[in-house]
Amino acid sequence: MTDKYFFCDNVHFHGIVFSSLYEEKCPFTRDYNLIKSELQNLGDYDKTCIETALHGVNNIVLTEWGSNTACDIILVTDGSTGIGPGSLKESLATASQRPPTNAFPLPFAFPAKLHIVCVAASNDPSLIKSKPLYQELIDISGYEGSVLLPENQLNETSVCNLFQKLAEDMYTSFRGVLKCGNLESKVILSPAPVPYTKITDFDYQTYNLSDVIDVCGFISVADVGSPMAISRHLILPAGTNVKENPLLKTTEIDLTTDDDTTDEGRMPSFCVLLHGALKVENMAALVTISENWFGFIYSWADSKKKSNLMLTILMPGSDSVPWLGDLNYLHCADNFSNELLSSFPVRPTEKRSYSQNSVVWIRQAGLQSDIQKILRHARKLPEKTQQFYKVCYRYQFYLN
Repeated sequence: MTDKYFFCDNVHFHGIVFSSLYEEKCPFTRDYNLIKSELQNLGDYDKTCIETALHGVNNIVLTEWGSNTACDIILVTDGSTGIGPGSLKESLATASQRPPTNAFPLPFAFPAKLHIVCVAASNDPSLIKSKPLYQELIDISGYEGSVLLPENQLNETSVCNLFQKLAEDMYTSFRGVLKCGNLESKVILSPAPVPYTKITDFDYQTYNLSDVIDVCGFISVADVGSPMAISRHLILPAGTNVKENPLLKTTEIDLTTDDDTTDEGRMPSFCVLLHGALKVENMAALVTISENWFGFIYSWADSKKKSNLMLTILMPGSDSVPWLGDLNYLHCADNFSNELLSSFPVRPTEKRSYSQNSVVWIRQAGLQSDIQKILRHARKLPEKTQQFYKVCYRYQFYLN
């Protein structure tokens, strides 16, 4: 039996088949016809070995995207976990006893939710034995995943409904309102933000994003620096064309412009106005996304010809940017005299051994990924000299 792995970063899909080895059937892509054609050409191999696929997912995501990109991983299986060496039961039983060179691939080196879709009848004896193992796999992954089964009888309709529900739960766009005084615009955030759970020594608290993103004020991008961020999201006007996804029968954003959208393009949009103003003035907008939870909106360019309006979500709390102080106490500079004004960021009294903004890693895996990137370029010197110096300038490591 050949099982399948599909994983995505909320934009691109990727397909892997696996048995005792894994094979990449299609790279990260939004070409749904390519994915459908590859699905029709799948064959059977020797055995089911889920651990092999987990190693493959780790390698491919780290190579393609690094360790900071969140992915949704979908395991499509018939409910069998394999037998003998390489089976899921044996892998889980020996996971804690292995040397570091042969460590179990979970939890992943990147944020990921694991969803296991079992295309099998609920009373299948093999599935009944496998469900506790699947749940243990999800628990080890460290994020909220799920084990999904077709409802009622196993047939084409129930399987289609199963994937339809999965697609609606995972890929529903976040729709809200971007406000600034009397101006407002309906927007879509992509990928959709997820609730954040802040864990302390004796308690934990879950924060949910409000559907209203309210602009508090504006600040220079240079003053914002490089604060810790939970996630980053593309902001799109809600009036953008929406079309049906032929693979999942859900909706996706279509950014192309045709004759039908000519009138819509002539309509004034606060979202477009804000993007242009922030880009020209090199400013960022401080916004509230929930009670005592802040973020920054700014213009970000992935190329010289194209820029996007982005939202960076900060850690919950008003002290998430130390050099700006309490964000609730920020005021307009016009309210103070020149003697009371000071520039940002507020410099510490001790002298630092570096002069530029340092990169902040919120997870240890991010630091490891960046070090590995430097080492990869170093091994390919002198061919990769330019890339090596570019990466070194970006990540400057000094001791005080």
